[in-house]
Amino acid sequence: MPRGVPAPGGARRSPAVVALGGGHGLAASLSALRHVTDRLTAVVTVADDGGSSGRLRRELGVLPPGDLRMALSALCDDGEWGRTWRDVLQHRFDTDGSLHEHATGNLLITTLWQLLGDPVTGLDWVARLLGARGRVLPMAAVPLDIEADVLGLDAADPDAAVPVRGQVAVATTTGRVAGVRLVPEDPPVHEDVLQAIEEADWIVLGPGSWFTSVLPHLLVPALADALHRARARRCVTLNLAAQPGETDGFSAEAHLEVLAAHAPDLHLDAVLADPVAVEDPMSLSRVAGSLGARLLLRQVSLGDGTPRHDALRLAAAYRDVFSSTFSDVREDR
Repeated sequence: MPRGVPAPGGARRSPAVVALGGGHGLAASLSALRHVTDRLTAVVTVADDGGSSGRLRRELGVLPPGDLRMALSALCDDGEWGRTWRDVLQHRFDTDGSLHEHATGNLLITTLWQLLGDPVTGLDWVARLLGARGRVLPMAAVPLDIEADVLGLDAADPDAAVPVRGQVAVATTTGRVAGVRLVPEDPPVHEDVLQAIEEADWIVLGPGSWFTSVLPHLLVPALADALHRARARRCVTLNLAAQPGETDGFSAEAHLEVLAAHAPDLHLDAVLADPVAVEDPMSLSRVAGSLGARLLLRQVSLGDGTPRHDALRLAAAYRDVFSSTFSDVREDR
């Protein structure tokens, strides 16, 4: 059904939204988007190599399940069923044995993958168990490694680019990340991911760890091609604060400039930012405009001084983005 056309009975259908990312950033956007639409698909990075996910990936050869688990947890509703299963998935064992720090949800997801033989089918079964308000899909069909060029690690030549490999190593580097790439460079992508992007009305990119959760989606050739060809409009959600290691010292504008450097032909329609994270709104608006986007400033943080999103405030901002309501709203501090 075309966008903006009322559904049978006169009710207007909610937009089909595909959210891209990983970790806490994607969980924040999904926690908001599930209040906005019942047609929601998360496409999740699969490059994690640390903690419980990294151990399962190395021992069993599976996709790292952690970011996928977090996305599923974020799609649980706020009723007793949803809250209980969210807590089950996020529970970590505290023991002196080999189960220490493994997340229950990681083990559940991996079990279904082994029983059913297909990652997408396994994730769909977990979503059914949770009553998840949306679908969760892996960005690629095989585990990925992130490799970055990092400046400032060579004391003898601070301007030299030193290759750093692995999501954890890149995310915690003490140098300045200049660019990232994926290994393998051209991984297979599940057809359901490409179909979701083709059918989307809006694609939401960010917030999240910029080099290890947000940009990787633009580096998978099949996925990048689908994002460029999609009829959907595209919204970038900026972070509430720079991330130690990855984006230390980055302005809001720098995040967009890095994104454009990795995907120079990607047209954007909207950039969503919290005023507390923007030093120069006019400069950010100019950079957004150079990418084809309009800037929407909204308070989407909890407002307690921590860089955490408020799900309902973020949901309201997404509603404004999707309805093209871009008038400024004064912050409530």
